[in-house]
Amino acid sequence: MAGTRIASVSGLRGVVGDGLDPAIVADFTAAYASGLAAGPIVVGHDGRVSAPVFLPAVLSAITATGRDAWLAGPVATPTLGRLVFDLNAAGGIQISASHNPPKYNGLKFFQPGGMVLGPIEGRAMLDRLEARALDWATWDRLGKVRVLDEPDGQHLALVLATVDVELIRRQKFVVVLDACHGSGGRLGETLLRELGCDPVVLGAVPDGRYDHPPEPTEANLRRFSPVVTALGAAVGFAQDPDADRLAIVDETGRYIGEELTLALAASHRLSQTRGVVVLNLSTSKATEDIAEKFGCPVIRTPVGEIHVVEGMRAHSAVLGGEGNGGVIDPRVGYVRDSFAAMALVLDLLAKTGRKLSELVDELPRYALIKDQYPIGSNSGVPELFDRIAAGHPEAKADRRDGLRLDWSDRWVHVRSSNTEPIVRVIAEAGDPQSARSLADQIGRQVAGRTSP
Repeated sequence: MAGTRIASVSGLRGVVGDGLDPAIVADFTAAYASGLAAGPIVVGHDGRVSAPVFLPAVLSAITATGRDAWLAGPVATPTLGRLVFDLNAAGGIQISASHNPPKYNGLKFFQPGGMVLGPIEGRAMLDRLEARALDWATWDRLGKVRVLDEPDGQHLALVLATVDVELIRRQKFVVVLDACHGSGGRLGETLLRELGCDPVVLGAVPDGRYDHPPEPTEANLRRFSPVVTALGAAVGFAQDPDADRLAIVDETGRYIGEELTLALAASHRLSQTRGVVVLNLSTSKATEDIAEKFGCPVIRTPVGEIHVVEGMRAHSAVLGGEGNGGVIDPRVGYVRDSFAAMALVLDLLAKTGRKLSELVDELPRYALIKDQYPIGSNSGVPELFDRIAAGHPEAKADRRDGLRLDWSDRWVHVRSSNTEPIVRVIAEAGDPQSARSLADQIGRQVAGRTSP
């Protein structure tokens, strides 16, 4: 059964019962485990309804390859990355489809260093799967399952170490957190209480019974934003189901967007320590402008968490991330981390003594449009990108990840998604009309696959 399923070098994602089933999950898990060095594999999951279906398949495949499975239960993706590193594990698997609708689930695989798989390791895993080179163990070499107690502890300690805890505690912030019935509610509430906040947590139970579509966009949070104002909160935080992304609502109920999560984090972090910032090609210029204000270099990478992480490690960056609300603070770990982002924002509020809306109003402002177009296959997509580039010879073209075209006052990035059967068109300009016009112009070519 092929169905709706995307396998990439970083993992697997698909529609449950139509592309994703326990047999497929077990095969991918075995292919991953078969390439690891000796040692346990940490396993976690978000709160999706289908998690109990796929968890036994993952545990069975791990132990059937002779490895021990260390079960963390419902944990955030950045917490799983920390566990892999701190426990000196051979690897890790997070059962999650991130922000995708509830009919999806998937697997995200980790390197021993606590970050997601890179292209080389991921390609080798897919090759093993195709060749059926799976390292099944004999009866006397089977692995065992061990349950991990208190999996959040080290992650929490590292996040707290990045901020002035006592200063934040004195503010007694009221904070609303939408954990989206995912795996971030437990640690999110604990973190906020440790910081002396008065948290109101919505969707705290990790049962996958989403109150709204799980991606933390403005449209999906339209009922959340008024709650922030009604409760007199200093800030509202909204996580995706595996808690590696964060969107923010200010005290007026204004959705400030996932892009500005990273911009806020950068404005505070770079005020403390100057250094390199790493962003992907689809991230708003707002964060780049902030880095330039502090005299800090900016490195752009292809889209994908591992590309940003590799850029950060290569350049000893002080901060990195993606414009989907994914902040990566190397003091905590090399995984997108909503908890690190929340702590940085609260530290910023405490140290400035200002309202969030005031701080946001001082950030560089751009209009960013994110569109997507369904696509049956990637056949013909590279040629489409060639035609788009040829139609705009005046723009600077970057072909490292699909096609990004840059002008002095605007840019557009068009690329195939790694997690969904779609082509994304992301355009940014100084005003909404210009951004919309550029996105529509490129979008028409993508939708029709016509020449300019």
